[in-house]
Amino acid sequence: MLTKGVQYKPLDWWPVFSSLIAPQGQSEDSSDEGGASGDTEMDFLRSLFSRTLGLSPGEKVLDELTLDGVARYIKSGKCKSIICMVGAGISTSAGIPDFRSPGTGLYANLQKYNLPHPEAIFQIDYFKKHPEPFFALARELYPGQFKPTVCHYFMKLLKDKGLLQRCYSQNIDTMERVAGLEGGDLIEAHGTFHTSHCVSFLCRKEFSMDWMKDKIFSEDIPKCDSCGNLVKPDIVFFGENLPARFFTSMQTDFPRCDLLIIMGTSLQVQPFASLVSKVSNSCPRLLINMEKTGQSEFGMGLFGFGGGMDFDSDKAYRDVAHISSCDDGCMALAGLLGWKAELEEMVKREHGLIDSKDSKKTEKEAKQSAESTGVDSGK
Repeated sequence: MLTKGVQYKPLDWWPVFSSLIAPQGQSEDSSDEGGASGDTEMDFLRSLFSRTLGLSPGEKVLDELTLDGVARYIKSGKCKSIICMVGAGISTSAGIPDFRSPGTGLYANLQKYNLPHPEAIFQIDYFKKHPEPFFALARELYPGQFKPTVCHYFMKLLKDKGLLQRCYSQNIDTMERVAGLEGGDLIEAHGTFHTSHCVSFLCRKEFSMDWMKDKIFSEDIPKCDSCGNLVKPDIVFFGENLPARFFTSMQTDFPRCDLLIIMGTSLQVQPFASLVSKVSNSCPRLLINMEKTGQSEFGMGLFGFGGGMDFDSDKAYRDVAHISSCDDGCMALAGLLGWKAELEEMVKREHGLIDSKDSKKTEKEAKQSAESTGVDSGK
């Protein structure tokens, strides 16, 4: 019997359920009925797991487990609430490195900071003792130096169409905001550069994004003007809790989701990765990524259910993997929905506005510099 309170690993369950299905006096290895018996036993196990753990498969909503099938579902009018889960892969085409890609990822290129290990740059205890590496990296990656991608604007298009329920982002680059998503549209699960706070629990004074930017680019270590402690952007370091809003919102958002779109994430970091299991068992899940990820662990995948993604088994009924860059995948889906021209125009228009603002800012800074030089030479 399964014991209440005991944590069973997937393979620990096998002898328990094998004993339940093996008739008295007959070995579980008996092959009198060959493969048919094995199939029957596996069906029994699936049914028993489903009843016991509430993991029974849901209704099949998509007519085909392809991008075309997803597009037809969206166009049918039955899909009214879409949640996007996104990671660093949606920003790489803008020039921002992801974290884990071999050779090009952020963690593979931190040798110059002499860290004990790559992840230390985002560990709160290390930061408090050695803040210099983080702020040096922040100068390289600071928001405002990059333009949002096709993928970012596709999510804005979903919002404009009244289909985006929420975007859950692992990213700290604020590009969802630059693309036009607002605070209510976003759950920045791993925090943001948008605000900063003093690290002292007794102070916690808030500082603006402009204040932090001035400190970072002047190569000053940001210190609180009230208590003298370090000031850190509100991004979540290892060893810190995720924002409370992440947990409260997911309880209400995911049960109401009609389509989950997962883009540019390895689904390796918890608790963010576990969100894929929070939608209903009937909710289709589309992965747009350079490789498949988030698949069921062996024990659960063996029985054909569970929160993990299932793209390839004979039990697959709702998960779709579109293997491509996030930009190409979003543009392909937009094309199938009849939105391609609209998305292309949005990207062109918004990038033009950003270029115009940057040009005016550069001209203003050059003028100020020339005026300052003239004043200095006239002394």
